Amino acid sequence: MAAGNVNPFNVSDSEEEAEQRQDGADTERSPSDEAQGHSLGPFSPPAYSDPAALLSSNRTSPSVDGIPASAAAVSGIGAETRVSLDAIAAQLLRDQYILTALELHTELLEAGRELPRLRDYFSNPGNFERQSGTPPACKEQGVGPGGPLNRAGSISTLDSLDFARYSDDGNRESDERVAVLEFELRKAKETIQALRANLTQAAECEIASQERKNYKSSPETQEPIRPLEKRALNFLVNEYLLKNEYKLTSITFSDENDDQDFELWDDVGLNIPKPPDLLQLYRNCGNSQPLHRDNVDVAVSVDPSDLPGDYFTQEPVQQTDVIQQQQQQEVVQELEYQISLLNSEKQSLAEQIKKLQSDIQALQRNVSSEPTAGVKSTPSKENPKCDKPPLDNGQYLDIRGVTETDSSSDTTKTSTSTTIATDCTENSTTATQPHSKLKANGQQSKSSVQFDQPNRKLSPAFHQALLSFCRMSADSRLGSEVSRIADSEQSVMLMLGRCLPHIVPNVLLAKREELIPLILCTACLHPEPKERDQLLHILFNLIKRPDDEQRQMILTGCVAFAQHVGPTRVEAELLPQCWEQINHKYPERRLLVAEACGALAPYLPKEIRSSLVLSMLQQMLADDKADMVREAVVKSLGVIMGYIDDPDKYSQGFELMLLSLGDPSERVVSATHQVFIPAFAAWCTELGNLQSQLIPSLLTRIEKLLKGEYGLDEHKLHMYLSALQSLIPSLFAVLLQNAPFTSRVKLQGDVPPIEVTRFPRPASPLQDVATIVGSREQLAVLLHLYDHQLQHEGTTGWDSLLWVVNQFLPQIIDIVGRINVTSSTCVHEFSRFFWRLCRTFGKIFTNTKVKPQFQEILRLSEENVDATAGNGILTKATVPIYATGVLTCYNQEEDRKLLVGFLEDVMTTLSLSHAPLDSLKASFVELGANPAYHELLLTVLWYGVVHTSALVRCTAARMFELLVKGVNETLVAQRVVPALITLSSDPEISVRISTIPAFGTIMETVTQKELLERVKMQLASFLEDPQYQDQHSLHMEIIKTFGRVGPNAEPRFRDEFVLPHLHKLALCNNQQTVESKRIDIATQLFEAYSALSCCFISEELMVNHFLPGLRCLRTDMEQLSPEHEVILSSMIKECEIKVENKAIGEAQGSISIAASLVGEDAKTKFLSKMGQLTTSGAMLANVFQRKK
Repeated sequence: MAAGNVNPFNVSDSEEEAEQRQDGADTERSPSDEAQGHSLGPFSPPAYSDPAALLSSNRTSPSVDGIPASAAAVSGIGAETRVSLDAIAAQLLRDQYILTALELHTELLEAGRELPRLRDYFSNPGNFERQSGTPPACKEQGVGPGGPLNRAGSISTLDSLDFARYSDDGNRESDERVAVLEFELRKAKETIQALRANLTQAAECEIASQERKNYKSSPETQEPIRPLEKRALNFLVNEYLLKNEYKLTSITFSDENDDQDFELWDDVGLNIPKPPDLLQLYRNCGNSQPLHRDNVDVAVSVDPSDLPGDYFTQEPVQQTDVIQQQQQQEVVQELEYQISLLNSEKQSLAEQIKKLQSDIQALQRNVSSEPTAGVKSTPSKENPKCDKPPLDNGQYLDIRGVTETDSSSDTTKTSTSTTIATDCTENSTTATQPHSKLKANGQQSKSSVQFDQPNRKLSPAFHQALLSFCRMSADSRLGSEVSRIADSEQSVMLMLGRCLPHIVPNVLLAKREELIPLILCTACLHPEPKERDQLLHILFNLIKRPDDEQRQMILTGCVAFAQHVGPTRVEAELLPQCWEQINHKYPERRLLVAEACGALAPYLPKEIRSSLVLSMLQQMLADDKADMVREAVVKSLGVIMGYIDDPDKYSQGFELMLLSLGDPSERVVSATHQVFIPAFAAWCTELGNLQSQLIPSLLTRIEKLLKGEYGLDEHKLHMYLSALQSLIPSLFAVLLQNAPFTSRVKLQGDVPPIEVTRFPRPASPLQDVATIVGSREQLAVLLHLYDHQLQHEGTTGWDSLLWVVNQFLPQIIDIVGRINVTSSTCVHEFSRFFWRLCRTFGKIFTNTKVKPQFQEILRLSEENVDATAGNGILTKATVPIYATGVLTCYNQEEDRKLLVGFLEDVMTTLSLSHAPLDSLKASFVELGANPAYHELLLTVLWYGVVHTSALVRCTAARMFELLVKGVNETLVAQRVVPALITLSSDPEISVRISTIPAFGTIMETVTQKELLERVKMQLASFLEDPQYQDQHSLHMEIIKTFGRVGPNAEPRFRDEFVLPHLHKLALCNNQQTVESKRIDIATQLFEAYSALSCCFISEELMVNHFLPGLRCLRTDMEQLSPEHEVILSSMIKECEIKVENKAIGEAQGSISIAASLVGEDAKTKFLSKMGQLTTSGAMLANVFQRKK
């Protein structure tokens, strides 16, 4: 036969058939049958038309599952007998007609008549594993190992078979087969691992043997669900959700069971057949499955003679539906009879048990009447299990088995305890109390509770039946717990461990924190580690998104737990709960983890603190996206730094500090300064690294920033400098603690208290020097000795102070001289740093150690001024930082005089040396931000106004421009304007010109009309006085000032003064003969007009002044700067279009007004017409009808 006619599924005949063919025990197939069987296509059904003929085929084995072939042949003769579907399925599977069997299975599924045989077969992947050797079918037909089926089969079900792999191109390269085999081997190993995990989990979930006995004694009580059952139910539920379009619920369900693959049934368990879906199970739940006579398993002693004679020999193929029903009824009747026998036997055994119980109670009464010594007799050692009852049930009073007899008191025992008591009674010399196992902490067992018995002669069975009407239920889980009363602390813990997981989900979210004490107490005292882990898991998952108060409650509970159980259990039980929630989707839960790491730090082993917990927090700081979580992480890191004692972790702590300082969130940076840096500095102080490593490292990084090729990164400079500023209190504490007078420190009552303003306000209690030193009283003593040491005894031998004076201060002052003086941010940062440093170290230190170093560098004297080159250091940022950071620390009269003198000297020195005024301007800007220094600055400027040198007066005039914006209008009117008017009449024209920017700033910022008029008159005098007509510099300064203040000035001033005078200046510039002056004026006019073009300009001004001025300017630019001319032309065109649009808009507006008036008239007439109508509403429609 051709290879193409071979059925691709017909490659795994059974070994029995192979042996039968080899041994010749089976009848050879006839050539006609063989030809008929193989002449069909590979997927065609068999050629047998009659089912009986199919079953009697010579290819089949002598019996089908134990059914004789002769019987099958006889059954084919009967006209009305039908072949059972199960027999057909069995024959198809045996003959390897897999496709036909699959089609039959599918049709039966659709009809709701699923066959267990086919279901089990197609659900078992082992049925489709390929054999390594060549199957007999291939041998018969000449298909060798190199035939079309030489590829290895994978572990898969029939649904996942790839039919393309059996095509003609099956001869793949060896490396492809190796890759496929490697993949399948890996998947097989994964399956094995999963199965091992399932087995382990199933073994762990095995309940105690005693509880199993309880479950057997009450069959209605359900056992706990096993892992395999749970996975199967999960699969069916997910399948139901998907089929019924509950997709979102299915996704959520899959997420909650992320350890299970819902796309593959084999993930439930290997070789476990897939049950029907939930709908099919629900429909069949009330119908018993039909009995399969080929799998009879009867567990009762049935006499075979009572059953039908052919019960075990009849085949399903021979039976009709009527015979099957009759036989099933007979079997049911027989089983019911056996059940009745067993029930009667059960009742007799129950009566025997009750009799034994009454005997035991009689013995107990006899024992209780004997002396006490008899009660203390110990049980016999022959039965050691009587001494050690089970851990759980042995500590409970069970009220489920209530029995009453005439001669004994009621006892409350389970059936298990009854059995044990009976065994103990038989094996002991002296009978013990029935509740002798209810012992707490080794105390002597209590005597049983006695109840008054009625003098009645009712049978125990009648008593039991009578009490059954009291409707007590112990069959459910809750009923079982209620019926067992705990009698010791341990049994209470066990009961709470079982009940809390069921209580928590049913408590309102807003009130779940009330359960925290109960959960923690149980988790502390429960003897089972697995139950403790479950309870702590409940604690951390108690609230979906815990708020601030709820997190505090949980953290308080965790700390109490840690204090109770010790570091080992905290590491083993609490830390894993934190680790599990480190990547939780809710930030509140991650916040709880971050806060817990800090709260638990004191109670963890030191190795864990510096390794695992530190790594957890570092990961959260780097990866978490929520600002509040990173803030909590930084605070917890600060707590860790307070407990860490591994010097090797210093570098990691330094990197964490830099990472926290560079965080984009302001609240994280604030937490770093408040908590982390003080804690890290305290650790560095203990290590001796504060002055030797931490501060020098920050200074080195600042110096590298100043040497950067791409300019100064002001953000990083702020980051490093703010860290240095936060380290100042710790540095001062080091000086005090390592001072020569430390040994003389004694707490005395006569020490003056610390002034309230002695130290700058700390950012947090950790930056308070009193907190670092120990107490405010201790700090007061140290400060008293510190000031005395500096003032009288000197600094000899004071290494920590000498380091500050000789290394730290010179280096930071050198850095100050290299920053950009025009950067107001840098000046402000260093100014605040020196201010805090001087205030912390005190006035004596500032006057004797800090100021001399600055004064040595600045050398403020006019004799040393080089009039040509200027004094370089006075142009650096050292001047404003010394003035605003050092000289403003203390605000007494001598300090203010020193500041005024310094600023006057700097102004004079810079003016006389023709040096840039940037450093003086920076000082005025920084000091002008504080209104307390406005009077002082005006005093300095008045010194410049009355100075003999015109250069100094010019400088004073220009400084007024900086001061006007921050000074209130009263000072402007009383101090600034009089000084400017004085300067505007100065003999030197340069001084007068220098006042113009200040006058412009006043016009921009002041609102008093009288003041504005005075300034306006002064500016008009500059423009209209004939003596200034040829003053090119004055015109340049005025135009520049107009362009700067025009957009922000009062509109009236702009319209009536600025625009007309700009027009005049542009017109005059057309007649300018000096080309250089002409281009200068034209350039300034272009800038001014560009700035003013954005303002609202009325049509009249646009036509009379703005456009004519632009045209005059364009005339100049056509000759001097063609590129500016193009821009001017477009500006002129835009202005002309605006004017035209305004005219058109006004015309349209007048038309619309006329139209609206006509419309109003028509509306009035219509309403008056409507008002005259007195007819009914039905006639109202006639008003709107068209006349015919």
